[in-house]
Amino acid sequence: MRRVLNDRIIKGLKPAKLGQRYDVMDAVLPGLGVRVTDKGTRSFVLVARFPGSSNPTRRALGEYGALGLADARDEARKWLGLIARGLDPAAEVERKRLAEQRKQAGTFASVAEVFIKEKLSTERRGHDAELQVRNEFISRWGKRPITEIDAADVKAVIREIKARGAFYMAHQVLATCRRMFAWAIEQGDYGLEHSPCDHLKAKSLIGEKRPRTRILTDDELRAFWRACVRMAYPHGDIGRLLLLTGGRHREVAAAPWSEFDLAKRIWTIDPKRFKSDAPHVVPLTDEMLALIRDLPRFKSSPFLFVTPGNKVATDITEKVKTKIDTRMLRTLRALARQRGEDPSAVEIKPWVVHDLRRTVRTQLAAMRVPDAIAEMILGHGKKGLQRVYDQHTYADEMRDALERWNARLRSILEPPPANVVAIRGRKAKA
Repeated sequence: MRRVLNDRIIKGLKPAKLGQRYDVMDAVLPGLGVRVTDKGTRSFVLVARFPGSSNPTRRALGEYGALGLADARDEARKWLGLIARGLDPAAEVERKRLAEQRKQAGTFASVAEVFIKEKLSTERRGHDAELQVRNEFISRWGKRPITEIDAADVKAVIREIKARGAFYMAHQVLATCRRMFAWAIEQGDYGLEHSPCDHLKAKSLIGEKRPRTRILTDDELRAFWRACVRMAYPHGDIGRLLLLTGGRHREVAAAPWSEFDLAKRIWTIDPKRFKSDAPHVVPLTDEMLALIRDLPRFKSSPFLFVTPGNKVATDITEKVKTKIDTRMLRTLRALARQRGEDPSAVEIKPWVVHDLRRTVRTQLAAMRVPDAIAEMILGHGKKGLQRVYDQHTYADEMRDALERWNARLRSILEPPPANVVAIRGRKAKA
């Protein structure tokens, strides 16, 4: 049966008899037809003498509906053209499929995902680097072939981060970018021979990386604590525990319940999560215990701090940090107003979450806590011969120092006669 096919005719074709099929060939394009099954399924077919066959055979082009009549005629013409050149359309389709597959595998996003899974997931600070890759690079370059990323692209990202005032972050992001491209070249799977970071100098692009010295003032600590109390779980509680312990951001934020022995009042950080690849014991003070015991526990997650409906640990992201800064500024301006100062003149000097550790360390020194004890509280541990010969745990000394620090923090948060902020402040409603 041969007819000038159109949509009305194709839709009007009745199902074949049970167990049978029939074809209606197109009078416009020889070889093109519609095959109809006993279930009423209509599919475009091309009848031709394909390479390697001495007789005409039938091959499916696609089901009607998913493939329109005009597209089916175009595809059939392409196949006939390939046949005329002695090429098998099936082989050409497979070649294009593999080429597209390789193209997709070579996009920046796909390479980055492999880098995250195979490299960063095994590293203690891999989560921080993963966030940098996702937020700064995948969001910009995700669909582009990794081989097309050049030095100008990298410099544009780093300069944008620097312009935000995130000087140290710019250094970290450049280092992560350099690592990723070096890793991709080493794999040899992505057609990448040179890194766009090869001739980029951090000092020239960003500036010399100087050690951070930023610590929070007493007013800023008061404002930070107040902001955390008002934000509540989980991010506000992460901030408060960071300040009480002097712990590292990710070690606190990703802490699992299994590391805590509340009866013995200790927190033992697993060596796999700790910077020194050794267990680190943190004595828990009354303030820390009160905070931890008040945290919600979810059967679906082993972590202390998770977002509702999520099983993975959360942390203080840049977005959350911005909210904290906004609340802090509000409190600092209120304090200035109480002192009779101009609140509009108050601004917050840029700071990062890691500055809380430096603040705690500075406060410990001000309280005349011995350097060795203060360093152990921060998890820097013993050094040199002391690490070999001195096997005393200093648990009591660390507990005493942390209790003194928490008492000092309480006095900062509750200065007489006003601006009282309870260290065990009631959680704000989410």
